[in-house]
Amino acid sequence: MTAWLILFLAGLFEVVWACAMKYSRGFTEWIPAAVTVIGGILSMFLLALAMKRIPLGTAYAVWTGLGMIGTTLGGVLLFRERFGFPHLVCVLLIAVGIVGLKLLTKSV
Repeated sequence: MTAWLILFLAGLFEVVWACAMKYSRGFTEWIPAAVTVIGGILSMFLLALAMKRIPLGTAYAVWTGLGMIGTTLGGVLLFRERFGFPHLVCVLLIAVGIVGLKLLTKSV
C-alpha cells in the first residue's frame, strides 16, 4: 500500500472518530464513544505509517485537511449543520492546498 493511500485512510478515520464523537453526546453513549477512541487510534497509527515516506508538514497538513473536509461534509449530511457559499469557498481553498501539497511532494 502506498504512503499516500495510507494517509488517505488516516484522513478517513479522522472523519470517523470526529463524527462518532458528536454521536457520543459527550461520551455518554458508549458505542459511539468506543468508535471515537478506536477511530482516533487507527487514524494516528496510519498517519505515523504514512510519515515514514511523506514529510511531516505535508502529511500533517493533508491529514488535517482531509479530516476538515470530511467532517464538514459529515456535519452537513449527518447533523444538518449550516453550509453556505462562504463555507464552500473556504473548503475549496483547503482542498486546493491539499492537492497542491500532493503534487509538490515526493514520497521517500
